[in-house]
Amino acid sequence: MRLRGKVAIVSGGGTGIGAATARRFAQEEAHVVITGRREGPIRSVADEIGGVAVPGDAADPAHATEAVRAARDRFGRLDIVVANAGLGSGGSAGDVTDQAWGHTMDVNLTGPMLLVRAGLPLLLERGSGSIVLVSSVSGLVSSTDSVAYVTSKTALLGLMRSLAVDYGPRGVRTNAVCPGWVVTPMGDESMDELAVARGISREAAYLLATAEEIAACCLFLASDEASIVNGAMLVADGGQMVVDVASLAFDDSNI
Repeated sequence: MRLRGKVAIVSGGGTGIGAATARRFAQEEAHVVITGRREGPIRSVADEIGGVAVPGDAADPAHATEAVRAARDRFGRLDIVVANAGLGSGGSAGDVTDQAWGHTMDVNLTGPMLLVRAGLPLLLERGSGSIVLVSSVSGLVSSTDSVAYVTSKTALLGLMRSLAVDYGPRGVRTNAVCPGWVVTPMGDESMDELAVARGISREAAYLLATAEEIAACCLFLASDEASIVNGAMLVADGGQMVVDVASLAFDDSNI
């Protein structure tokens, strides 16, 4: 088992990628602390896998401290931090409200930094560990009317690089997963909008990965199998970003 005896914190662990990651880590015999805003879902996952649920706001420094304390008090150590909690927010720069911008930055960028900062003393105490930040392909390319989300996910990659440089030499690796569209509640909302606009079903709208497939990426980066991987972006989008969009106009298969 790749994570036997290790202790992980997974934020946003009640649904979607976070829940799938918590389950996968538990299958690999890790002890998992699950955080999230909604108490019901995270307690349900924690009860299922024998983990610990710590409900709270990802953007609250006290909550980050509480999650790390739970890992230490319950399991005596911390080896892995998966900062997955996030949200989507629409609007261009001319349209986005101050409230939407601030809330997106608080959850998607400040939240991961707070959780990592709280966990670093325990990781450094052991002289080893893995931090996995769940970014997005939106950190590399931009969709329309998504200025807050795109900016937050791009900045998350900067955070990843800074952590890798500062703490990699001390044994703590930091990497990022950049998923494309994933079958999650947040993905469903976006695909429903696209389906209505195109007159197709949600299933037809998805260029999809499953949450379990992204969890497998998180598992690799968290495990010792990725011992040489630090400061890397693992793009998990089914090949979407390798396509030359302009060439599609000349591809007979798309006619």
